Amino acid sequence: MAKTEVEIRFTLPLDGILLEHKAGAERKAREAFVLELLRQGDISAGRAARLLNISRWDLSELMYAAGISPFDDSLTAETLDAEVKSALKDFDESKS
Repeated sequence: MAKTEVEIRFTLPLDGILLEHKAGAERKAREAFVLELLRQGDISAGRAARLLNISRWDLSELMYAAGISPFDDSLTAETLDAEVKSALKDFDESKS
């Protein structure tokens, strides 16, 4: 798959803002963008953690704070049941 990069730039007049605040704001903006990609299902949790250069554990804390479920909420009980049955069938066949 081709590598795609997105660069988002904007200019704001920030007279007198300390560099440490600027860096923190940029980090938060990057975090918000990556978390939104994760929320929409465009990237995996592993990729989000790598993009943010944090551990999966730290990512799970960010996800919780942002209200992002670690589970696929679109699965119905019937779909989940079918997936479990399929996995069990594959497991049983692999033992044979």
